[in-house]
Amino acid sequence: QVQLVESGGGLVQPGGSLRLSCATSTNIFRIYDMGWYRQAPGNQREMVALIRSGGITIYAGSVKGRFTISRDNAENTLYLQMNSLKPEDTAVYYCNAHSPPRPEFWGQGTQVTVSS
Repeated sequence: QVQLVESGGGLVQPGGSLRLSCATSTNIFRIYDMGWYRQAPGNQREMVALIRSGGITIYAGSVKGRFTISRDNAENTLYLQMNSLKPEDTAVYYCNAHSPPRPEFWGQGTQVTVSS
């Protein structure tokens, strides 16, 4: 069983920055694609950024150029650097580990609120 624990969320003004972290209980980066997803009230959960096991990164169009996904293999930690934040980025952000047919894992989520 893999545990994913997010941290780093909070309240930030428009234009500000936050860095989210996702600590994993074991080193799974070599075999799992890792991702950040978000869900705003009344909306479906959506993909924000992915980093594949081989290192390729993929971003949603709405965050490309503002967000950066990365991982630290030594620390077993996934990151999401979020810059130039907008009110529409407000959501609960979730860490995900995905590698079918292996089990999929989700973190508990961390709230990000962008407001003045």
